[in-house]
Amino acid sequence: FLMRLFTGLAALFLAMAVAAPTRADVVSADAQGVVIHLAAEVAAGPMESWKVLTVPSRWWSNAHTFSGDAANLYIDSQATGCFCEKLPLPGDAPEGQRPGSVEHMHIVFANPGKALRMVGALGPLQSEAVHGTLTIVLKPVEGGTRIVWEYVFGGFVRKKPEDIAAAVDAVLQEQLSSLAEKIGPLKSVAKAQSKVSVKTEATAETEQASPSGMPDPEPEAPDPSGTGEGKGD
Repeated sequence: FLMRLFTGLAALFLAMAVAAPTRADVVSADAQGVVIHLAAEVAAGPMESWKVLTVPSRWWSNAHTFSGDAANLYIDSQATGCFCEKLPLPGDAPEGQRPGSVEHMHIVFANPGKALRMVGALGPLQSEAVHGTLTIVLKPVEGGTRIVWEYVFGGFVRKKPEDIAAAVDAVLQEQLSSLAEKIGPLKSVAKAQSKVSVKTEATAETEQASPSGMPDPEPEAPDPSGTGEGKGD
């Protein structure tokens, strides 16, 4: 059942990736993991942006939830908290049955207005033996905030990571674009820009390369503290 679910969702995400108007560069090889970089700029300060970021029910897509309704999503934005989802009881639930729940990601670093780091395997990756880390950094820029997402995942997957990289990227692009639209884009186009690289020894140097039209190159791992001390996490 889980394999059929994974295959079906991956096919759906791949179809979305083909239709996505945003830019994604995918470098494939014998993968040990995948690194996805995305960025968007919004016309609000870092703290205002943080307040919207940490309420995913306002901007996450209904289509990428287990319950079918983003209103059931929430982020407890502190270490040991989670990016979670409530699963409402069905109408025919027996008396005393507890509602279901999903932990999409677990929060390990929260610095309000600056950075949020969560660990977890998103979407169909949840049924695989995968470890993933999503680092979100909010950087003040002239007129607003630049929001940078970096999602790194690797482990044992029944499909090659490079085969699903574009699918995962497409879904993350959709969510970041929606977040930027909700906050208010700094420029006329609020679509998230992205870079995807499949992490191997052969491609390690390409991670810092910036494709045409991308924002300034990001470091291999965004430093949430802003001091350079966070890269050893």
